[in-house]
Amino acid sequence: MPKLVIVESPAKAKTIGAYLGPDFIVEASVGHIRDLPNKLDEVPDAFRAEPWVKAFVGVNPDDDFKAIYVVNKDKEGRVRDLKKALKGADELYLATDEDREGEAIAWHLLETLNPQVPVKRMVFHEITKTAIQEALANPRDLDRQLVDAQEARRILDRLYGYGVSTVLWRKVQARSAGRVQSVATRIVVERERERMAFVSASWWDLSAAMATTTDATAPTFQAGLYAIDGTRVATSRDFDESGRLTNPAATILDEAAATDLADRVARGTASVTSVEVKPATRRPAPPFTTSTLQQEAGRKLRYAAQRTMRAAQRLYENGYITYMRTDSTTLSASAINGARHEIAERYGAEHVPDAPRHYASKAKGAQEAHEAIRPSPDDAERFRAPTTLKGTLSGDEFALYDLIWKRWIASQMRDAQLERVQARIAVGLDDGREVTLSASGQTIIFAGFLLAYVEGSDDPEADLGDRETILPAMSEGDALEVRDTAASGHETRPPARYTEASLVKRLEELGIGRPSTYAATVRVIQDREYVRKDASALVPTVLAFAVTQLMERYFTHLVDYDFTAKMESDLDLISEGDLEYVPWLRKFFFGNGTPGLKALISEERLPDIDAREINAVPLGVDEAGTPIELRNGKYGPYLQRGDQTASISGEIALDELTVAKAVELLERPSDDRQLGSDPGTGQQVWVRNGRFGPYVQLGNPEDGKPEKASSLFKDMDISSISLETALKLLSLPRTVGAHPDDGAEIQALNGRYGPYVKWGKESRSLDDEAALFTITLEEAVAKLREPKYGARRSATTLKELGKDPVSGEDMIIKDGRFGAYVTDGEYNATIPKGVDPQSIDDERAAELLAERRAKGPAKKASKKRSAKKTARKATKKATKKTAKKTAKKTAKKATG
Repeated sequence: MPKLVIVESPAKAKTIGAYLGPDFIVEASVGHIRDLPNKLDEVPDAFRAEPWVKAFVGVNPDDDFKAIYVVNKDKEGRVRDLKKALKGADELYLATDEDREGEAIAWHLLETLNPQVPVKRMVFHEITKTAIQEALANPRDLDRQLVDAQEARRILDRLYGYGVSTVLWRKVQARSAGRVQSVATRIVVERERERMAFVSASWWDLSAAMATTTDATAPTFQAGLYAIDGTRVATSRDFDESGRLTNPAATILDEAAATDLADRVARGTASVTSVEVKPATRRPAPPFTTSTLQQEAGRKLRYAAQRTMRAAQRLYENGYITYMRTDSTTLSASAINGARHEIAERYGAEHVPDAPRHYASKAKGAQEAHEAIRPSPDDAERFRAPTTLKGTLSGDEFALYDLIWKRWIASQMRDAQLERVQARIAVGLDDGREVTLSASGQTIIFAGFLLAYVEGSDDPEADLGDRETILPAMSEGDALEVRDTAASGHETRPPARYTEASLVKRLEELGIGRPSTYAATVRVIQDREYVRKDASALVPTVLAFAVTQLMERYFTHLVDYDFTAKMESDLDLISEGDLEYVPWLRKFFFGNGTPGLKALISEERLPDIDAREINAVPLGVDEAGTPIELRNGKYGPYLQRGDQTASISGEIALDELTVAKAVELLERPSDDRQLGSDPGTGQQVWVRNGRFGPYVQLGNPEDGKPEKASSLFKDMDISSISLETALKLLSLPRTVGAHPDDGAEIQALNGRYGPYVKWGKESRSLDDEAALFTITLEEAVAKLREPKYGARRSATTLKELGKDPVSGEDMIIKDGRFGAYVTDGEYNATIPKGVDPQSIDDERAAELLAERRAKGPAKKASKKRSAKKTARKATKKATKKTAKKTAKKTAKKATG
């Protein structure tokens, strides 16, 4: 009988199946098959009446946190298939990933399948023939401690998420809270607070083009202002965030002084006062961990964390790289030897260090330590160069593989040897003062690892360090010629907003979360509308400020960085068997000397939470001393000054919302205005800006008269709308004519999903809103005879995007019956409610399609099932008819 091997993904199953041969059946669980129920109707009937079910849906804190697990609806078919495969097998190998989550998936498979054959745990960190055969020969038992750690994390996150989210929804109408996502949101908000508090300071300096000779064709080098009469000139590092000079000994130049100084330096006499030459060494960065891969792919490839992890997952499953969820920088002996061989072949033996390099992990609580992310060898044990895979891998996969390959090679190369030169130049001025200029240079003596790879930086303007700046040969006392000078002004800049890469880096520094969770965390805070992207920067919304303020004031320790990091460390202790998870959860939930989660989210405490206070962000006071606040409202953010309010765009960045800007917005003229009167009724016609956008209105509601309203078309401007256009809008719906089949009216209307024509129960969408006024009876009849919603229905195209990295097909955003969606021709992914389809870029579209693709193809109801459904309906109808007749007879007897 064959042996059954279960992995997580179909791609992985296909690759491993090819290595194992006909004696093995390799199946995929397609991720988790079982989890806590997401809603009450997923809870088994036997538990649904329990009082604890409603609060945490599947977890009972009063019974040692016993959890109910249910097979996911979309995995019921998969479970049936796995059980069927197991019946014909004589052994079961659980070959899920070797981390907490992989161990938990294996445990859930074991619990659900209930195998009656020997079970073995098979683990590997790369999908190569050698690694698979070695894993097969050395199986182990299920690691219950890893399972306990993962289940503790899952239960903790359920308690935290469901418990705190209930409070957030009632007080700030936020969607959710989470152990890591709430802290990540706080980090982004704190950076915005720093930017809001920042006061810019300005200073001026000058630069000079210098030469060592009077030959006009000789090359020049740049020197910058350093000091005047021995007193250093202020630079950005001499100012604090309030704009105050922190070094009183530094001189601040204004524009006039800097311009005058530049003119005098141009006429001055220059000579070298000192030249300092220092050797320097640069060491290569270690090979990638999950976190550093996400950071570097963000910097160099401009990939979002989730996009990086999707590409890495595909590379791993197809045997091109080692396991991509790791915080280890260790390399195996074969990987080190392979790198050293490649270096010698490509760059020469002189670039191979005498001894192999070994790196120690710097991540707090590193525990999922398989090996660093690096290329996997092929069946011939050769490490494939990127150039050999150019036509094999997709765009994203190739770019990421190339990055991983170069980092792996560079990590085993010799150090780069540099020579850095610092020259000081004195310039005598005609007014008796002396100015000191400074010039810096760098020469690469031995390139070493720089030939293969240079690490990026979180600062987009930072020099990567691989560029040479060569100064001419100079000695103390040498005369120099000043060729040109220029004064330039500068302003201090606020701290940069986080990008996905720098946020991941910060989370790792704090020891919060795990490498495998960072991509999901960054995505969820965007999906929850706590953070939006402006280019690559993460900008917090007003909602994020409200959520963070509530958490900081009423759930302080839950967003405390040290507390959250300690929870992660405790999970490590559980996985190592040094801590029991039930007492740990009990302390978190019920408290021990300090209030636990149960007390924090209790109904008795809710009245103490001041919703008005936490939904307000103070901006300052106006000239009259009246406070101005930015508030998080039910229908979006708005400004308030006393009784005066003004709605603002959710796209505004809080650091740009100064008091002056707020006053301007509060005092801007209202868009609401009277356009004139309707000739037919004599009622006033108004144009207004409402919660759902601009609209025209017949009648003034303040007069208590009947009113009618109609939204402006998308291409209409509220500031230029005319009475004539308003009356046309108010005339909708428009009767197009009588349908030739039955004489019933055909109407043109504007609805929730856009313009359409309607005839009885039949309706069809129109391509644009203008057609509401122009469509003829003939055109409307033809439109209504088109196929209804289905495979051949033509949805309106809203936006065309690039190629999907998986299918290679064009991605298109369309407006369908149930709203906007993105499609690649095979899969359709719904665009989340509240997200503007026009804001979706290639990256986000690819993510939505990948999430939809992961759920598998849409299931079609079988004819057998449809027949059963029809039979049930007929039986139900007949039963109702019989009951009705019986009731009539009974009533007749009763009144007889």
